[in-house]
Amino acid sequence: MASIQFSNVRKSFGDTHVIKGVDLDIDEGEFCVFVGPSGCGKSTMLRLIAGLEDITSGELFIGGERVNELEPSKRGVAIVFQSYALYPHMNVFNNMAFGLKLAKESKAEIEKRVREAAKTLQIEHLLERLPKQLSGGQRQRVAIGRAITRQPKVFLFDEPLSNLDAALRVQTRIEIAKLHERLKSTMVYVTHDQVEAMTLADKIVILNAGHVAQVGAPLELYHGPENLFVAGFIGSPKMNFIDAKIEKSEEQGADVNLSTGVSVRVPVDAKSADKGTKVTLGIRPEHVKRVTNGGDGQIKGEVQFVEHLGEGSLIYVGTEFSDDPITVKEDGDAKVKAGNTIAMEFPEASCHLFNTEEKAFKRLVDQTHS
Repeated sequence: MASIQFSNVRKSFGDTHVIKGVDLDIDEGEFCVFVGPSGCGKSTMLRLIAGLEDITSGELFIGGERVNELEPSKRGVAIVFQSYALYPHMNVFNNMAFGLKLAKESKAEIEKRVREAAKTLQIEHLLERLPKQLSGGQRQRVAIGRAITRQPKVFLFDEPLSNLDAALRVQTRIEIAKLHERLKSTMVYVTHDQVEAMTLADKIVILNAGHVAQVGAPLELYHGPENLFVAGFIGSPKMNFIDAKIEKSEEQGADVNLSTGVSVRVPVDAKSADKGTKVTLGIRPEHVKRVTNGGDGQIKGEVQFVEHLGEGSLIYVGTEFSDDPITVKEDGDAKVKAGNTIAMEFPEASCHLFNTEEKAFKRLVDQTHS
């Protein structure tokens, strides 16, 4: 295994700047996930590590060695693509052995490595089959096995589960997590699916338009987004955002007013914000509380639509202070329907606040342990 360092790395295709000065450290043995919307640069970052794209400027290190000009085969990396990229005329054994044969490994060594990888992935019984005789999940395991046989310092995964159905995605995701636990290898994984990112990663790198929006452990990003983009990207359904104004600001917290006159206390360091400053209040759907008793902090609205999902219900509530409905997440048996008027509260400890530059005010509550 090996560490990876990006130092002011940039990548351009002609006049199109895709990666815009990225600084990033990935530790040895870490499972790092690149996540972000389409076109953010996550697959390009992976291809830069693999050597499939040249770096325009900056420096890239793998295991402490500068690899800008090093050819892909000498970087000690193996990549698994979403398309599997198996040779249709070769059986599973030969697909997994192909890279070793090119490297002129001995027959005994090839046999040993393929058998070990097949055992690890529980595909020993498939070694004589052709790819067309395999399911999508089995093909993906063969592609992963081919990478394992090379014994790379770094494993790279480019959206490996996107071609699988929902059930297979969950199963294969668990297998990849177990594989990392067994091999203890450095793994870099690209996905647009935040569920994959949250469940697999030791470290998540959220990319936005070629920039790193935030880096951190999954729960750090969930509970402590540093900007509006990360707050809206991590979490499903996404965080509610509400326009507000500062009523009172101090180091110990801020009181913000919604347009209806309701005041909400937010535990952030807001001493730099003046009274009347426009801000954005954020709260996740699962943190909004539906209440029945009266109180000054109540926020009332009319239910527009309810999605019953089995394990939970999503309630979309229209309000006077927001063009977008407020999303409330409750248990699956929530007894409410369209047309009902309900009252909500925004618990102080669950609220976030963002300034006009979309940066988060420093929170005074650590939700990770609350």
